Amino acid sequence: MSLPLEWERYRLRAEEALERQRLKWRGPETLLDAMSYSVEAGGKRLRPALLLAACDACGAALSDPSAAACAVEYVHTYSLIHDDLPAMDNDTLRRGKPTNHVVFGEALAILAGDALLAEAFRALSGAYAEKPEVSAALLCELAQAASACGLVGGQVLDMQNGGNVQIAREALENLHAMKTGALIRCAVRMGAFLTGADEARLVALTRYAEKIGLAFQVTDDILDVTASAAELGKSVGKDAQQAKTTFVDLLGLDGAKSYAAELVAEALAELQSFGPRAQALREIAEFIVERKY
Repeated sequence: MSLPLEWERYRLRAEEALERQRLKWRGPETLLDAMSYSVEAGGKRLRPALLLAACDACGAALSDPSAAACAVEYVHTYSLIHDDLPAMDNDTLRRGKPTNHVVFGEALAILAGDALLAEAFRALSGAYAEKPEVSAALLCELAQAASACGLVGGQVLDMQNGGNVQIAREALENLHAMKTGALIRCAVRMGAFLTGADEARLVALTRYAEKIGLAFQVTDDILDVTASAAELGKSVGKDAQQAKTTFVDLLGLDGAKSYAAELVAEALAELQSFGPRAQALREIAEFIVERKY
């Protein structure tokens, strides 16, 4: 199942930007190899695509958004490396390849993740220094998404979600708004910041991002019980093995599918005022629940 044309166009832009940014890395060769291994493993590049699409939806960017797109992907990749570690989710497959710690060992995998997190802020701070207000907004947004009230805190809550102790729907939504949704929300908002979008557009895009972030996780829960490891490029059935509560547990398979569709419909409604410029954001939202991987 191929990505929508607009998403694929942004994915290719992101790949080119990531390659240009990688040439600026400096450090021990073994560390750079471990960092490159996970960054270059591919993937849908959802977060940089959302950032670039949000830029286009709002109008011309004040500065080249490439560095911001790379920064978001670096934080995402660092989180995947750390999530896969034996002390966390203990996964051996990611994007169809052995996970970072399987190839490079746990110590170097941890350091590769650390370096990518730092590299994200180095790239971001260097690229937009000529526009201090934009630079500060971008740095603050990414830091918050990566913090204890964002994906790190969400990972902690996810680690606590297990052992056959079912958590309530509101708690599950909050968990995934942090673990999965925070960086998706951040990517869209960063795209808006790069255009100087007004408050009304920022609010609409924030709501759009929050809806698709949750829809993405609901769909992940569905695929975890309906797809194969070959289709997903990662291990399946992990939530059941660890007795974690999922949206499929709470709503049933059909109920989870309906909820994901409802979230996407609400997200699309937030884009009405943007007109055709937001077509890519619409395609991304729709594909999130239609995807098979």
